[in-house]
Amino acid sequence: MLGIIINPKSGKSRYRRQRLYLFHLLKQRKQPFTYKVTQYAGHAVELARELVENGHNQILVLGGDGTLSETIDGIMHAQISNEQRQNITFGLMPRGTGNDWGRFWQLTRDYKKSLDVFFNTGKQQPIDIGCLTLWRNGQEEKHYFINSVGFGIDAKTCQRAQILKYYVGSHGLNYFFGLLSAIFTHKSIPVTLTNDNGLTISDRLFTMNIGNGPFSGGGIRQNPDADPRDGVFHAMFVAHPTVKLILSAIPNLFNGKLKEVSFIRNFTAQSVNIQTDKHIIIEKDGILIDSCGPYKVDIMPSALKMIVPSC
Repeated sequence: MLGIIINPKSGKSRYRRQRLYLFHLLKQRKQPFTYKVTQYAGHAVELARELVENGHNQILVLGGDGTLSETIDGIMHAQISNEQRQNITFGLMPRGTGNDWGRFWQLTRDYKKSLDVFFNTGKQQPIDIGCLTLWRNGQEEKHYFINSVGFGIDAKTCQRAQILKYYVGSHGLNYFFGLLSAIFTHKSIPVTLTNDNGLTISDRLFTMNIGNGPFSGGGIRQNPDADPRDGVFHAMFVAHPTVKLILSAIPNLFNGKLKEVSFIRNFTAQSVNIQTDKHIIIEKDGILIDSCGPYKVDIMPSALKMIVPSC
């Protein structure tokens, strides 16, 4: 049974045309479906959980990276058996600003092609899922993500980009201008990081991104080798660099050569622990989370299946 989650605020200027095309396609296929429309931040978590708990084993998301992330969070939190969860497939018709997850799979805002992949030409691909664990007021919270989780400048850039959206609309350049704004206002915080490969870093964190996918921030390639099929995170860590060093690295943001920048520490891991007493903002697939440490980030290999282009 097909369940559809639609975020009408992502790419809203084309929303009516896309929705009508989708419903016409479903009518032609004589395919039964249930569709839900998000009404507020976090709503897709509730809707996805409700759909899969009611027996929907195909989920199509019409929205951006945030809507997809919330949908994954809802699927992973659903009260269903592991066998049922492993039989769920999901797909994406990108409608957001950054489209970082869709970019990896060459799913563009050409909604007709994206729907053709989902219904006709695509294949089922096992996908790794990330899990961010934090403790708030002594209570454990788990937040699932699909693309990446970011700390420091990474999160502040996302915060600034969301503010810019209200003034200039949704544009990919919002992330770039958000980055420039964040660079000159952010202060590094002391952290101790450990991972399952024996790495320990005790330093002041300027920025860190732990990637399941290679793109973030509207096409920035922070972890160019990240692949959501390989069972590991690819991560980058930066401690208090000078402004001169930061500006020298900016040309490499989009060309996949950040790994060549000398002051960036890169590592792979299946599990990462971050200890800090400071209050920080985290971004999970562009969704902001406000909390204090400690944090744990784990990968769940081949946790779900996505319908992706066949070649």
